Amino acid sequence: MFSKAEAQSMGESNTIIGTGTSIEGDVQSSDNVRIEGKLKGSITTKSKIVLGASAVVEGDIYARNAEIQGTIKGKIEVSELLILGEGCKVFGDIITNKLEVRDGASFNGDCSMGVKTKEIKIERNQVESPSLMAAN
Repeated sequence: MFSKAEAQSMGESNTIIGTGTSIEGDVQSSDNVRIEGKLKGSITTKSKIVLGASAVVEGDIYARNAEIQGTIKGKIEVSELLILGEGCKVFGDIITNKLEVRDGASFNGDCSMGVKTKEIKIERNQVESPSLMAAN
């Protein structure tokens, strides 16, 4: 499922939602998250989110870094680097510090770059979404 380079870049601890898996509800993690299946709900992580080519997410994404290759219908808020990979489809607003758009990627929505966000906080049964601060 992962190349050696992807596994190393994702770190040691990962949450994986595989191909053929459908989940309804919000996902919260302090570690890396990789989605190949379908998720109806928001994703919040203090680390990196990777959406594979077969991934479909209907909900918002909050992360430090993200690489999107699948389809997302919702807002994406990334505090560091967002990569829109080849063939990805984003239907929603993008808020990120840095954005890389690869050939074949598409998105429909507003985009704000260079925006600093507060740290993503994950607590036991409560998620505090990052609040935007004005860009300098």
